[in-house]
Parts: sequence; C-alpha cells; structure tokens
Amino acid sequence: MTIIATGGKDVTAETIGAVHKVISGTGIGPTGTQEDLRKATGTITLATGLVAYDLEAPSKTLYPILTPIRNVLPRTSKPSGAGTAANWRQVDSIAGNSSLPMLGWVPEGQRAARMQVNASNKSASYVTIGLESDVTFEAQSAAAGFEDEMAMTGARLLQQTMTLEEIALLGGNASVLLGTPATPTLATAATGGTIADATLKVYVFALTMEGYLMATVAGGIKRSATITGMDNGTYSLNGGSSKSSAVGTQVTAGGNTSTLSASTTAIKGAVAYAWYVGTSGAEKLEAITTINSMKLTALAGTGQAYSAISDASTDRSLNTTAFDGLLYSGFNSATAYYVALATGTAGTGTPLTASGRGTITEIDTALKAFWDNYRLSPDVIYCHSQQLNSIMSLIFGGTANGALRYTIALDGDSPTAIAGIGSIKYPNPFKLDDNPVVPIKLHPFLPPGTIMFWCQNLPVFYQSSNVPMVAQVECRRDYYQIPWPIVTRANATGVYSEEVLKVYAPFALGAITNISV
Repeated sequence: MTIIATGGKDVTAETIGAVHKVISGTGIGPTGTQEDLRKATGTITLATGLVAYDLEAPSKTLYPILTPIRNVLPRTSKPSGAGTAANWRQVDSIAGNSSLPMLGWVPEGQRAARMQVNASNKSASYVTIGLESDVTFEAQSAAAGFEDEMAMTGARLLQQTMTLEEIALLGGNASVLLGTPATPTLATAATGGTIADATLKVYVFALTMEGYLMATVAGGIKRSATITGMDNGTYSLNGGSSKSSAVGTQVTAGGNTSTLSASTTAIKGAVAYAWYVGTSGAEKLEAITTINSMKLTALAGTGQAYSAISDASTDRSLNTTAFDGLLYSGFNSATAYYVALATGTAGTGTPLTASGRGTITEIDTALKAFWDNYRLSPDVIYCHSQQLNSIMSLIFGGTANGALRYTIALDGDSPTAIAGIGSIKYPNPFKLDDNPVVPIKLHPFLPPGTIMFWCQNLPVFYQSSNVPMVAQVECRRDYYQIPWPIVTRANATGVYSEEVLKVYAPFALGAITNISV
C-alpha cells in the first residue's frame, strides 16, 4: 500500500526506512541524538503488569461446618397451628399403692389399692435463629463468570446459621441463672512467682458455655450487647456471664516473688470462671479457667479492667429469646445426672482418675447412676480434646491395668497390624444389650473441663413411652431464605429457622464438670 502525503510525495519507503534505522540503532532522534528502541526506558516486563490473571473458579471454602448434634437430632415441622410454643403432657412416673409402693400382695376377695400416676404439662416456646448479608450490584457484576455471588452468599448464610444452631442445641441457655459466685477464697501467698508485694483484690465471674466461647483474656468477658439488624432495628442479648462475686483480698509480701491462688464454689451451669486481679481500682482480667480455681505466678495487667464493667451486679447468664440446649436442659433438671469434681488444690483442681481396670472412675460412676436410677445407658459421650487426651492416657497409658487395642486387617495383598487406639468405645457393663460400649466423641464447641452424656433413644423397655427419642427439634418454620426488597443498589437476603428443642426425657442427659487436665 502506498501513502501519498500532501503535495503528492510517496512517504511509505521513507517512513519504513526511518523506523529500521531507529530499531538498528543508527537513527537520529528529534534532538539530534541516536535513539535505540531496543534500549528504550518503556520496555515491557512482568513488573509492568500487562499479563493475564489465572484465577481458578470457584472460590475455595476453607472453614469447617461441624454440626454433629444438629445432624443426628430428629427434626419435625408444624406447617400450621403451631402457635407460639410446643406443648405436650407427660406421665413422669407410676408406682404402686401410696403406703407400701413396692408391695402388690392382695388378700383373697379384696380389691387392690389405687396405682399412683404422676403427670405434668410441658411447654417450650419457639425462637428464631438467623443471619443476613447483602451483595452490591457491582460485586455481582464483577463476579460474573467466576461464581454466582448471590447463590454463594445464601449457601454461606445457611452454613453459618447451622453452626450457630449447633451451639444453641448444645449450650443454649434460657433458664439457668448462674447468680453470684462465692467470694474467692485465697490461699496464703507463696513464693515461686514474680508478683510484686501488694494488697491484691480478686473478683470472679462464672461463665456459661456461650459466655466461655466468646470470652478472651485480652478482649474480656461479654456482658451484653445491643445488636443492630440490617433494618437498623436494635435488640439486646446477654453474653453468658454471672454477677460479680464479692471481693477477696490477699497480701503478697514475698519480696516480689509471690504466687497467688484462689478458688470459688463450683456453680451448676458454669463451665468456666473469669478472674480479675490487681490492686484496688486497678483489677484486670488475668485468667479464664474451666475449673473453679486459678493460680497465677505473674500479673500481666493487660486484660479487661474490672472497673469497665458497669453492670457487675446484674446476672447476664441467660437469654429469654433462646431455648435450652441439651447441656442446659440437663443443668435445669433435677433428674439429669450432674457432678462437679472437687475443687482440690487451687489452680490444679481434680482430674479424672483411672479405675485400675481400663476405665475411668468418674465415668463408671455416671454410667452406673444412669442404670440404677432410670435403666438407661448413654448412646454417646461428648468431650473436648483435652478430656479425650486425658481419657486415652488413663485407659491406654501402658500401666499394668491399662487397656490396649490391636487391630489386624487380613484383607488385601498386604495384611497389616495396628496397635493402639482406633477409636474410643467405652466399655459399659451397666447395659442390657449385646454391645455394651459407648462411643466417646469430640465436640467442636464443648469447653474443656466438661463431659456430656446423652442417651439419644430410649431403650425398648420404654416401649409405651410414645417418645422413642429423648429430644427433637420441632420447627414452626424450618430453614427459609428471604430475598428482601431492593432499597439500595444491593441485594439483601437472610436465612432463618423458627424452632425449639423439645427435651422429653432430661433424665437421659448428664454432665461432669470442673474437670482439670
């Protein structure tokens, strides 16, 4: 192609020639200097950023969804006529005549005494669990071809709602007030630490499971909070902590080498205790323990200030908009098994103990009580990894009376032998069926220091109970998603469930608390 400039001059050959000269380094630039495009400062490199972006779709979900109790609880729905609460009537017990209830002898020709029937009404109010989120129009447009952001937001909302539901089904608390912890008892200050000589004040708060999960030494305990919904409406929730104890006082005078130990009385429903220590007016949160005592060798002085808690005389342990989970259904019942281990040495507490026959004394005592009192055996024992580790050490610890499992696999071309613990199936002699073992399982939200027993299904000799399961979730409206009307340039959505945990047989639940390492 020929380019004709003004005046009829052919510039094609001239232009191409000039470019060749510059590229070869023999051309002259506008300033009269030699120019070489091969050495120009505008060289394109990786650092320039003019490269493709290799983004693998979809986004990777790297958070666990652990809901073991939610996954196994029976779940029913009431599509109509649910009202505000689930109600049922139960026969709690029957017995013989009122004078000598264990004797049924009747003389010839006479009529027997009237049987005793004890019944009660039960009710559990429906509550709502839910979360919301939104996605801007720009975010949806930018994600096109990568993933459907609205669909993924709905899925993540459901997953997190299920996680919150799991915490509620285990540790929701609508009925157990922790009250006021006993004034801390302080041991005589000993040496071995770095606590300076002073008159120290000690306060303690008891914590529910929810309170423990939200508390940190650095961030403090959660008392209550005003929650702002996505409609800008507000509501208040309690954070799962008791009233403050009265103050305990201890003088340390060990030449700035003191340690400090304190204990309080264990509270039914408490799974942890928060300890505030310091000189008068400068008390700070120094420890959160899962036993009812603590021992300090030094004071960090960086935790939440006791003076910052303006409502220390108010009990913040329960929420009336909640339901009792399995743990607190047991704590709230006089029939459920409950033991808090002894205080022991402050800061050390009382651990589980080996029975000498390959089992744990405290667990054996609980299993015996289930059988003696209600002819039951738990189907599962839940615990924290700390307790599971202790149980494994006590059962399989290599002592003369320890238990050890050997598994020999003979299938395949390479038979193998595995020595050790494949899983913990705890032997339970207090059981009628042919498989007298109870699995011990980890629960992701159960605090250390607490073990929970759960008989999921009543045995066959409760055949006329009309409740083969011990507990179930009843939904007035099961998981549902709301696509809210557009009021900003974003799509808002929420996932909710309206439900209640119905515990028919709280005597089939149990807990051991205040367990040290």
